Amino acid sequence: MYNSNLQTNYSAMSAPQNYMSCNKSDEFKYPLYSTVFSLVFVVGLLFNMVAVYIFGCTLKLRNETTTYMINLVVSDSLFVLSLPFRIVYFIKRDWLFGSVLCKISVALFYTNMYGSILFLTCISVDRFLAIVHPFRSQTIRTKRNAKLACCMVWVMVLSGSIPTGFLLDTTSPKNANSSSNFCFENYSKKQWKSELSKVVVFIETVGFIIPLLVNVFCSVMVLRTLRKPQTISRGGNLNKVKILRMILVHLLIFCFCFIPYNVNLIFYALVRSNVLRGCFAEYVVRTIYPIALCIAVTNCCFDPVIYYFTSGTIQNSIKRKSMAWHNGTRLFDRLQMDSTQSSPNTTPKHLTLINMRSKMLNESAV
Repeated sequence: MYNSNLQTNYSAMSAPQNYMSCNKSDEFKYPLYSTVFSLVFVVGLLFNMVAVYIFGCTLKLRNETTTYMINLVVSDSLFVLSLPFRIVYFIKRDWLFGSVLCKISVALFYTNMYGSILFLTCISVDRFLAIVHPFRSQTIRTKRNAKLACCMVWVMVLSGSIPTGFLLDTTSPKNANSSSNFCFENYSKKQWKSELSKVVVFIETVGFIIPLLVNVFCSVMVLRTLRKPQTISRGGNLNKVKILRMILVHLLIFCFCFIPYNVNLIFYALVRSNVLRGCFAEYVVRTIYPIALCIAVTNCCFDPVIYYFTSGTIQNSIKRKSMAWHNGTRLFDRLQMDSTQSSPNTTPKHLTLINMRSKMLNESAV
């Protein structure tokens, strides 16, 4: 009897170290997700629609950098348009849209995150070649090669995101007596050990670790080049303050959005695969994961900031548009004042002149 009670007490004491008996207190993630994703949807949709308008309607000159940016806009826009489905799920805590849309939403999330990382890396490499090797890179930095690089990025990203979204059971019922379904979560332990651990290794290596090292290397080499005396001799073509600001914005957004999520994802995979055991480890990764995920999805709001600071062509386009709008507004006000001050017996010739000015005003604002 005594030995039996002792064994029971020992089992109770050791139970918290068992993965299945740990208290999974991460319910805070649902209101957090619904709030943050709603803000990201509104801001991201606005910013990316503006970016689509600039790239599609006002930007006449396109180079290698804008090629990468256009692909980044496509990736961000697709993800932003999928956010309402996630928001409804986080509010209802039940996936209402069927298994196919769930899998597509999962695939779009990973496509956006690692597509953004790789396209930002392409921009960093392009800047590195233009500044560090301006003459030798002329044959490499072409629009044709930029399009080939974008195709390679899409192939790499889709080869990781499609298996994650479509080959895994992401809509398993919450329990046997419930018709509610999960999405984006509750992968089984078997899936983590067999498929998901391999997917995490692939996307973390190809989609995060290597691009992070490339971004840091390119930034360091650009900064070293800017400090060389011979760089000053061609300073007429290089605005050092502008380049430093460009690098700083690029690295800050890259590190802020992607490092917390991807580092925590490694530990999260280790915990879910039972490689890393203990309730404290599980509590830490489960607490950090929702916060890091919310930070990661904000990248579709920050990418337009990179467009502005990276591309002088986009800056000039926005400035021309703003100046045309400002001048057009002033001209329109002046025409209104002239019309009110003129006599009621306005001649047809005067009316024709006003109509011609209004037409010129509309054309200048387009």
